[in-house]
Amino acid sequence: LLPVIIMIVLGLVLFLPAGSLRFWPTWMWWSIISAMTLYITYYFLRKDPGLLSRRMQVKEKEPQPGIIRILSFLSLLAFIIPGFDYRYQWSAVPVWVVITANVLVSLGYVLIFLVFKENSYASTVIQVDKDQEVIKTGPYAVVRHPMYTGLLIMMLFTPLALGSYWGLLFSCLFIPTVVFRIKKEEVLLRDLSGYKDYYIETRFRLIPSIW
Repeated sequence: LLPVIIMIVLGLVLFLPAGSLRFWPTWMWWSIISAMTLYITYYFLRKDPGLLSRRMQVKEKEPQPGIIRILSFLSLLAFIIPGFDYRYQWSAVPVWVVITANVLVSLGYVLIFLVFKENSYASTVIQVDKDQEVIKTGPYAVVRHPMYTGLLIMMLFTPLALGSYWGLLFSCLFIPTVVFRIKKEEVLLRDLSGYKDYYIETRFRLIPSIW
């Protein structure tokens, strides 16, 4: 039920600023994200309900002041600005760019899904659970924080998928915010057994061959 409510609220956040239901890029993006969200929720309700429980947590044992609020605020802007962009015709994003961006957003979401399948401890908050093990397979064999890679792909291309260039100004701010969060997260993960070896073996945090 919660994913349905979230997608309805997200739809309102997208369409209300646009002032029109003819905002076709939003229909495309919203339909794709809704379908994938419902499928992923159904999949893990059957396969790993514990992961969904951990994803519902929002209070961290070692909080990062402001980081979660900043990410939430940037997400909100990335969703609201395209609506005003459509209403006032600030951007003229070609159809092929919108479609390509939607494909990339979908791929980012698929990567996050693969991360969840590989790592049942992929929580919303930064914490080390009892009996938690270091995951070295799947996407984790390529970069140490593949969930953030998927998140960045989604957020960077969402404004274009919604037909807005102006939304990019805010989605790009995800990069330094996520980088800061990753560095803080790795400080905590040092307490996880085997993480130091994994840290050495898997050199890159977010983007292969870059960082």
